[in-house]
Amino acid sequence: MDADELRQFCLGLPGTFEDFPFGPVVSVFKVSAAGGTAKMFALSDLSDPDLSVSLKCEPLIAEALRAAHPEIVGAYHLNKTHWNGVSCTGELSAVMIREMIEDSYDLVVASLPLRDRIMLGWSRWAADDDS
Repeated sequence: MDADELRQFCLGLPGTFEDFPFGPVVSVFKVSAAGGTAKMFALSDLSDPDLSVSLKCEPLIAEALRAAHPEIVGAYHLNKTHWNGVSCTGELSAVMIREMIEDSYDLVVASLPLRDRIMLGWSRWAADDDS
């Protein structure tokens, strides 16, 4: 996964926008519904040749992913219990990285007020609804 694909995938999720609260280098992807509470679900220095992205993750899953994949570590400068740093330099498939981005997005959206979740059209079980 390259930087442009990472950026476009994050921005393609409902209610997502890019922000730069840590300066002009680090892209922070946040989700918000109609100006409501905005929460971060991904951040990355998209100009870094060793591209990585920090993603929110449930603690037990975060530990399991780190144990199974050396490309996934505790996220730099974030709570390592809840955030993974994921290398995008080729060892992990783009599909796996996209799934981790979606999982991070879902965790964050699940913590938004009900009215915001409704406005985003979000359902934790959306994938199950297709069956």
